[in-house]
Amino acid sequence: MSARTGPLSGMRVIELAHIMAGPVCGLMLADMGADVIKVEKPTGDDSRRFVPPDIGGEAAAYMMMNRNKRGISLNLKDQGAVEVLRKLLAEADVVVENYRLGTMEKLGLSYEDLAAANPRLIYCEISGFGRTGPYAERGGFDLIAQGISGLMSITGEGPGRPPVKVAAPISDINAGILGAMGVSAAYANMLQTGKGQKVDTSLFEAAIVQTYWQSAIAFATGMKPEPLGSAHPLNAPYQAFRTSDGWINVGAANQSNWLRFLDVISAPELDEDPRFNSNAARIQNLPALIEFLNGYLARDTTENWLARMEKAQLPAGPVNDILQMHNDPQAIARDMIIDVDHASVGMVRTIGHPVKFSRTPAKVDHAAPVLGQHSREVLAEIGYETEKIDALIRSNAVIAA
Repeated sequence: MSARTGPLSGMRVIELAHIMAGPVCGLMLADMGADVIKVEKPTGDDSRRFVPPDIGGEAAAYMMMNRNKRGISLNLKDQGAVEVLRKLLAEADVVVENYRLGTMEKLGLSYEDLAAANPRLIYCEISGFGRTGPYAERGGFDLIAQGISGLMSITGEGPGRPPVKVAAPISDINAGILGAMGVSAAYANMLQTGKGQKVDTSLFEAAIVQTYWQSAIAFATGMKPEPLGSAHPLNAPYQAFRTSDGWINVGAANQSNWLRFLDVISAPELDEDPRFNSNAARIQNLPALIEFLNGYLARDTTENWLARMEKAQLPAGPVNDILQMHNDPQAIARDMIIDVDHASVGMVRTIGHPVKFSRTPAKVDHAAPVLGQHSREVLAEIGYETEKIDALIRSNAVIAA
């Protein structure tokens, strides 16, 4: 494998994580140049079985979350495999793990165990609820975190409707991003002080931070915010409206944008209506405002409205489906839709890295590993002779592709 480039080039990460939150953390670090070695059990990450869909027999979900990583497979029920992992961790800068509380301790691989041999180690734990507090021993899933954080109470079409989760596993993804942020900060501190530390975040906290606006409202008023569909709790109009052939998002919340919006839809009389002539009034009368604006925007197509709004420099956009997003010229121009070469299925499409660096660009240059693809390579790097590697593979302590 070619040397990694990017702002974290030179960082070595051991990823002991499965499915999503931990792998997102590893993915972010790998995109930014870290050498991320994913350690899988003999049957592989559970996301390898998230099929359909698959591409040439490889699970699409697994390939999305694990590009840019090298992969080895260890049977941690075998002491030889545990020793391999211990040696990997002794030479690593970072470990990312999302096991249940106590798992690493049982293996003799707790932060305290590892830091004694490697005081520079950054030990990132991503769990359901964090490693402290009354819920520390609970397992965590995105759905559970979205519910207990309050996020599901503000998501959906409106009061009285069934609870709705954010369709994307937002607490999983955000926990991984928070983990990568924490690791990067701890790594900067380690380079200054020579000392590593634990980094602890969770799906629960990752969901809570999505409630900033609604929590601000609740702190100020003592009242619980309700779901508003696509509308904004503090500004209006700022939501999706129906057109003659679909939907359009309009951000006309401040007064100058509001007036431009009225000019675009040829409805200056709405600014003379006391229900709508200020943001506070529009928020108080939101159902009436939505009814009026849906009536106006239903007179023409999404494409025609977008052309007029762009000419007026009014914030607006289509409500794309995922396939439309994949073909959006801005997504393509920003390298958010890219192709990478997979060892067994050839070129596959994936999502690019969302942060652009002017001097040390992030890069996605290889696809997710097949199970055990780099087992021999990685063991050789940490000093194992060919005969010893062969013996570990024969005993099934190590799985090689």
